[in-house]
Amino acid sequence: MRCLYCKGSLEDRQTNFIVDLGECIMIIKNVPSQVCSQCGEVSYSNEVAKKLEAVVDRMRSMVRDVAVFEYSKIVA
Repeated sequence: MRCLYCKGSLEDRQTNFIVDLGECIMIIKNVPSQVCSQCGEVSYSNEVAKKLEAVVDRMRSMVRDVAVFEYSKIVA
């Protein structure tokens, strides 16, 4: 598979997903990702992206300030 931006090759790695929700910042650690070896662009499979969206929606009303989660412990 190739990067959408620079056409570099993608490597499977774990990265941190960070989202700013206005009232808080949520960090999800060790998320399965594809990272471009050339430009560093991070992308997620459809399955992982759906899980991230569900986690953010579920946790949005529960957290304040900064929240850090481990990916493998919050998606089941």
